Amino acid sequence: MNKKGGSDFSLDQIIEGVRRYQGVTRKNMISAVIEFLPEHRNPNILAGFGEDAAVILDGDGDSTLLLATDGIMEDFLNADPFFAGYCAVLVNVNDIYAMGGTPLAMVETVSIRDFNAYRKVMAGVAMAIKKFDVPMVGGHTHPDSNYAAIDIAILGSVKRGDVILSSTAQPGDEIVFAVDLDGRINRKFPYAWDTTFFKDSKTLRKQTSVMNDLAYKHLLTSGKDISNPGSLGSLGMLLETSNVGAVVDITRIPKPKNVLMNRWVLLYPGIGFVVTCKKNSDEVCRLFRDASISAEVCGRITKGHKYVITDGEEEGLLLDFEKDKITGIKKKEGD
Repeated sequence: MNKKGGSDFSLDQIIEGVRRYQGVTRKNMISAVIEFLPEHRNPNILAGFGEDAAVILDGDGDSTLLLATDGIMEDFLNADPFFAGYCAVLVNVNDIYAMGGTPLAMVETVSIRDFNAYRKVMAGVAMAIKKFDVPMVGGHTHPDSNYAAIDIAILGSVKRGDVILSSTAQPGDEIVFAVDLDGRINRKFPYAWDTTFFKDSKTLRKQTSVMNDLAYKHLLTSGKDISNPGSLGSLGMLLETSNVGAVVDITRIPKPKNVLMNRWVLLYPGIGFVVTCKKNSDEVCRLFRDASISAEVCGRITKGHKYVITDGEEEGLLLDFEKDKITGIKKKEGD
């Protein structure tokens, strides 16, 4: 077992945990779903599958619309309907900010038979709408559904030249993990690191708008919010889509002292991003830290398809995208 002296983890444990984690494995179906869809040839669509949101030209071509959707797992909704409703908004808002955009409006589909559960979900949605100041402008209900679900679609905007994609990382880029460590694990859903529920709108606006600043200043080569696959899994999606590899020192990933490493790399933070940049990582980290988000350079992008993690002494192969996959979405050669 590859275990660094005095550490609370082994590389073997981390690798096995990430590869088997439901937040990672449930992404495997994405490429199979996409295969059913006809290819589009619309020149107004600048980016789609593999990104946190689709990028669509708006009007004169200087601005773009961002279009995304996310749903909440049924287990999560059943465990804590109120927090599930709240997070349904949060995850969509994060998708827009991750691309340097500003959220404009949302629509939702709610499929719940139990009215008491419905009330709790919608109360959570309402709280998040107020906190993040993004209106819900329409939707659809399934009051006779045999399952419980809430799905939200969101519209955002960003200037064409400021879009942050997750498919544009390049060999030699530095990898920065940025996470709000002022949080707590949700009692009913132990893979949610809640950092937003107890914070006010002003604080959250300052944190999310960091991505707007990074986009405006063109400091990043790529970026993604840390979502359901956890920190290492989310970076894996970025690597896969960019058709590159990486070496990551997991001991440098910002982490609370009271959470074990093998658990932490699987958690879904309320506010968390993984980004890549050239030689300006000091400025990138400073902007995150100024917003009370811990940020550290944790690795670099490499040629090839191997995703390697290290504890500073030994290395282990987490994924080889020549044969492994998370989503199966890869940038085509020449794109």
